[in-house]
Order: sequence, then C-alpha cells, then structure tokens
Amino acid sequence: MIGSPPQPASPPPPILPAVDRTLTLIPGLPNDVAAFILSFIPYSHHARLKPTCKSWKLFLSSPTLTSLRRCRRHLSHLLCIFPQDPSIASPFLFDPHSLAWRPLPTMPCNPHVYGLCNFTSISIGPHLYVLGGSLFDTRSFPMDRPSPTSSTFRFNFHDFSWERLASMPTPRGSFACVALPDSNQILVAGGGSRHTMFAAAGSRTRSVERYDIGKDEWVALDGLPSFRAGCVGFLVGNGLEDRREFWVMGGYGASRTISGIFPVDEYCKNAVVMELKNGSGCGTWREVGNIWSEGERMRFGRIVVVEDENGDCPGVYMLDREEILRYDMSLNRWLFESRVPRKAPCNSSFGFVVLYGELYVMTNLNAVDVVEPRRNRRHKRGGTLYFQIYHPKKKIWRSLATKSPFDYPVDVNTVVLSSISL
Repeated sequence: MIGSPPQPASPPPPILPAVDRTLTLIPGLPNDVAAFILSFIPYSHHARLKPTCKSWKLFLSSPTLTSLRRCRRHLSHLLCIFPQDPSIASPFLFDPHSLAWRPLPTMPCNPHVYGLCNFTSISIGPHLYVLGGSLFDTRSFPMDRPSPTSSTFRFNFHDFSWERLASMPTPRGSFACVALPDSNQILVAGGGSRHTMFAAAGSRTRSVERYDIGKDEWVALDGLPSFRAGCVGFLVGNGLEDRREFWVMGGYGASRTISGIFPVDEYCKNAVVMELKNGSGCGTWREVGNIWSEGERMRFGRIVVVEDENGDCPGVYMLDREEILRYDMSLNRWLFESRVPRKAPCNSSFGFVVLYGELYVMTNLNAVDVVEPRRNRRHKRGGTLYFQIYHPKKKIWRSLATKSPFDYPVDVNTVVLSSISL
C-alpha cells in the first residue's frame, strides 16, 4: 500500500477565484462586487434566480460561486432527505433557515435491482456521494433475499447531474463511512446485506477500504478485528499534527437464534480504532474496552457526530427513543445528555442528523390520506415534517415545522438523512 504524500504544516490561505469578465452580472457594478453580492443569496433560491438572465444562470451554476462562498464563509447548510430508493423517488434538499425545498433528480436506474436502502450518503465540497446499500436483484436466487451492492454514485451540484464512479471492492450496506479532510479520500468499514424488511438476516463483513476521489479507485486496507455491520465511523484528532484516528463504533456482529428459529443480533459492546499515519496512510486496529458496564442495558439507537471546530475530539451522540446520550471518551461510557421534548406520534421513531453543529430530530406528523372529490381519486399527503433541534453547547431546544414536499408519508425508520454545505 502506498500512502499519500505528507500534509503541509499549515493549510494555504484561500485564493479568491476570478470572475469571468465577459459576463455582466449587475449593470453598473464591477463583476467582483456583483459576484460578492450574489454570493449572499441562499442556495435554496438559486433555482428561481437562474432564469433571470444568461449571466446569472452561468454564474449560479459555476464552481466560481462555490469557491467564493467557501472563501467568504457564506455557505448554506442544507439537509438532504432520501425518502426511498433514490433511483425511484427524488431526494429533496431542505433549507431550515428559509424553509425552502428543492428536488434533486433521481439516480441512474438499473432495471434489474430495486428497493435500495441502508446506503450511506456523505458530502464533500459541491458533491454528494451515495455508497453501497442493500437491495433486491432480479438476477439472483432467491429473489426475495436482499443482497449488498458495491455501487458508488456522485451528484454534482454544479451541473445538477449524477455520475457513476468506481464500485467498492466489497459490496456492503449499513457501514461506517468518513471523509478525510484535505485529502479527497473516503474510508468505509464493515457493513453487510441486511435489508430494512428483515429484522436480523444477511451477511456481515470486516473489510475496510479507501477511495481516492482524484484517481477514482478503491484500495483495500487492514480489516476490522471482527465482523461488524450497522456501525458508525468518525475521526478523532487533527490531521495537520499527524494524530488522526478512525473510530468505528456500534453495530452488530454475529447472530444467534432463539429456539433455533428466530434470528437475534449480537450487538458489539466495544469500539475499534485505526491510527491514520501521514493524514491518510492507515495503521493497525486496536480495540477499546466495553462501553457498557456489566448488567447495564445496552442501547443501540442512531449515532451522529458533531465535528469539532479545531478538528480535535468530536461530540458523539446517540438517540435512544426519546433520550439523547453523549459518549465520554475519557470514561468510555454513554452519559445522559437530554430528552426530546415532544415524543414521536404512535410510538414511531425519529430521524437523527447533525446540521451545522446542532442535532436535528425529525418526525412525520399528521400523515393522512385526503380524498379529492373533483378527480374522484385518492391522494396521499406527506403531512408535516417536525424538527426538534438541540444545541449541544447551549443545552437548549428549539423546533420548526414545515409542510412535507413528498406526496406520501415518509417512513422515518428507513429514510436516509445527510447534511451538506453549499
């Protein structure tokens, strides 16, 4: 395995991109000034402004705008919601500040596969990646058993299109995934083929792989100490000081059966850590002791990570029903953090995601069918999406509600949530 070249001692200062002088963005103003003004417009409004004129359409779709917004820190922090298989149902972008929605085109469709779920979505710059997942394949036997996929797709927000990338060497769904800052690389670990329709079934894997975005190729790394799926991954430490670590936590390993019939997952009580040398070159794995004490009820809710501003120790949070727990790395224990103010209706679950340092807890309200008399046919309404937002540093809650853009109720148990800054 050949590692990447050493990282510089300090990041280079941002370079303000040049604006195309042939375009007149705002008559009477220099293009640099006009570009600076337009960069303040939230991303969710760009689609309505692009038809204004040709110069605005080209500028609002160009990498120049993205670079300018990142240099000036005028980014829009958006939430991407995948309600179902993205090759069938369009994902939507949501801007919580303006309560604006924008649909994305569906992924390229494969006529032989359907029901994609348990995939991972991760954003890097102006791109959104969809990796792996579990699906049904009509070419496999039996057709009613899910299988993992190794497919990798990327959505480009500049030209608003999907492209297919090199597939992962190991098919997997429900796995740990992180993006390595300043290195254009993605790490994936563990995973399996369990589908949301099956409580405990499918395969597990311990393989670990690294994707080089520039080369569009995957490289196999040292595998996990044991099989693990349904896990989450995050980075600890500052890569500039060569002390970054890749943590893999949670999930389930082997399975057993009750009375030889009913499959039950054996959940992992520990975490495993890999040291990342030279920013991206990987070392060996080490195990962290049991996170749960003897006799303590093990909780296995959804886990999210709040990145530290200095790239040091992140905040790791778990949503267990209505409780939010925080992982204390020094104690190697989960500690109570807060409780969701409003419970989910009808004992349903919550969606859980991090957006701009805050914890977003999402549920679907008032999802009912409405009859339209004139057309004499039944229409499904998506109801209202209700977000309860917790600020970990201020220890306070706030909430917002928005009309769902989907014409059907969103199943929060299977929805995939991803944050992106544009």
